[in-house]
Amino acid sequence: MRSLGHQIVADFYHCDSSTLSDVDIVTDAMLEAARRAGCTIVTQTFHHFSPYGVSGAVIVAESHLAIHTWPEYGYAAVDVFTCGDIIQPEDALNYLKEAFGAGQVSTMEMKRGQVEMMGVPAHEVRVKPVSMLSA
Repeated sequence: MRSLGHQIVADFYHCDSSTLSDVDIVTDAMLEAARRAGCTIVTQTFHHFSPYGVSGAVIVAESHLAIHTWPEYGYAAVDVFTCGDIIQPEDALNYLKEAFGAGQVSTMEMKRGQVEMMGVPAHEVRVKPVSMLSA
């Protein structure tokens, strides 16, 4: 099945609570995860909630990485959505597992934008080129 995107939704359990509550550490980890996956970083935004928790996203030319943390439970919900065949979302998730000290990870993978459902001949479908960044 040919698709426009590949999305992995991951639940990280038994993580280090102090790591998950630090917006700078979470930001740095998400940016490094994007780099390790081979993504082209466009922008990022992260927010620290009071009393604890971080939510944020890294927008990449190939789509996005997003996170929501619950330090009080040692839990983080992570979403890695990539377009094309060059990016390695598994590399991002493996790095985040280490960075957050996750004891257990559960993932669900989805193919997004199934070409045969669009009624467009597969040979005509193109993923977004990095040059679109300047548009």
